[in-house]
Amino acid sequence: MSTLPLTSLVTLVTIILFFFMGLRVAKARGTYNIPAPATSGDPIFERHFRVQMNTLEWLPMFLPALWLAAIWQSDMVAAGFGLVWIIGRIIYMLAYVADPKTRSLGFVIQMLATVVLILLTLFHVGRSML
Repeated sequence: MSTLPLTSLVTLVTIILFFFMGLRVAKARGTYNIPAPATSGDPIFERHFRVQMNTLEWLPMFLPALWLAAIWQSDMVAAGFGLVWIIGRIIYMLAYVADPKTRSLGFVIQMLATVVLILLTLFHVGRSML
């Protein structure tokens, strides 16, 4: 059985980051007195909530792309782009909470990392079909 330790580690860090975002939402609920199931009220709470939800929206694209690239390209290359994705999400999170107008850099970084993972896989799968 082949192992992909770097991609596994990036996946675990991604899960931990998402968990951390959830904790930030829970803390913001208490700080700004937003009882569940409400998802609006204080603008700062809403920013924390949107960061977590936007990350959730990207996970179904990112994680399969990460693993497919690890299988078809290499563990190290996939993990490298996965780390770029994580850094992009952290930049996005910090910027969005501070001022949503500044979120673009982090968003573009994580989007490009995902696109590269998809294109790497597409290239190798297509090449294998020739």
